[in-house]
Amino acid sequence: MSDMKKQLLDWIEEDREKLIGFFSEFVATPTPNPPGDTRDAVAHIRRFLDSHDLAHRVIDPEPLFPNVAGTFDGKSEGKHLVLNGHIDVFPADDEGWSHGPWSGEVAEGSVWGRGSSDMKCGTSTSIFTFMYLNRIRDRLNGKLTLTCVSDEETFGPWGARYLMENHPEVHGDCCLNGEPSSPYSIRFGEKGPMWLTFHVRTKGAHGAYTHAGESASLTAMQFCTELVATIEEIEVEPPHNIGKALEEARDTFDRAMGEGAHKIIQKVTCNIGVIDTGIKVNVVPGNARIEADIRMPVGCEKETVTRVLDGLLARYPQIEMEEQNYMGPSWCDPHGKMVGILQDNVENLKGFRPVPIVSLGGTDARLWRYEGINAYVYGPSPEGMGQRDEHVPVDDFLHVIRSHVLSAYDYLKAE
Repeated sequence: MSDMKKQLLDWIEEDREKLIGFFSEFVATPTPNPPGDTRDAVAHIRRFLDSHDLAHRVIDPEPLFPNVAGTFDGKSEGKHLVLNGHIDVFPADDEGWSHGPWSGEVAEGSVWGRGSSDMKCGTSTSIFTFMYLNRIRDRLNGKLTLTCVSDEETFGPWGARYLMENHPEVHGDCCLNGEPSSPYSIRFGEKGPMWLTFHVRTKGAHGAYTHAGESASLTAMQFCTELVATIEEIEVEPPHNIGKALEEARDTFDRAMGEGAHKIIQKVTCNIGVIDTGIKVNVVPGNARIEADIRMPVGCEKETVTRVLDGLLARYPQIEMEEQNYMGPSWCDPHGKMVGILQDNVENLKGFRPVPIVSLGGTDARLWRYEGINAYVYGPSPEGMGQRDEHVPVDDFLHVIRSHVLSAYDYLKAE
């Protein structure tokens, strides 16, 4: 290991308590989306950047959803690396937590609270990487950009999506993101979500006169059963060299995302998230609303899914479909330069090489891939994210920081 990389690791160790303290306070600053107000958390980030004389700016097309961006140049021309993380998190209720959802408590070797895993660990890591590499900018070529964005949980119209569409200076040559991935995997692609609402309208009836009108609730249940079965019959072949990479990562999928993940990574899946129907126990419902989350694997075309849906809906004239959101699956080179750099650094730090895989869930990294830019995700374990008692072990937090700092240095270092 070079003297410079040893110095970077020494700085991280010296700052250990400061880094944990920033992360803890970040988690303790609520940013649930909805409603999505991230202003207090942005103030927390800006205080840190200001305290280290790190130039940055706020981009806030929607004032409740401000984004923080900063950039600096190395000593000469070179590659442009972008660090990306989001500030907003899932909502949380207060019931059933061992440590409060907005406590940010450091206990039992972990930092606890909503958003600790998804993704304030990773966003903190991006901020610290930006800070440490700024100290040695005269040893770097190219450019490093930090993007801390709001509104990721609702697909980013005021966050990363806005930046990518209106500020091309954040595109770069490669993006490194710290979303939860598990230390054992590097995510080079992800499935694409299609969110649909189905409106069921029937005659309905009095609850004692079930013969007098079709029940929207029963129709909805029958339709949901057929919808899931029909969608999951779709077969998709992965493109290019993606199939080989997925096969090589078979065991890592389950290790990173739970047992059975490898079985659905290349399947179209459908989750029925909402069924809303009925007004009273003795009324046959005449209306129902179904919200479905369809996830399309790498290589799946939207038209393929739409064609299947049209065929199913043809048998249900009482149901209309409305598209709420769509983001196509994304992928980049599973063997790009940053992958090898991350693998080498993790192996030196931990003794194993993380495997490139595709993610089940979505991240802002897709937006860079849509522009043809390699974008990779390496972060803490996703275990517990979005659940009660979400937390990140301190050792994993520090490992992600070390991995990002060393890898960003390797990507930009002057030869």
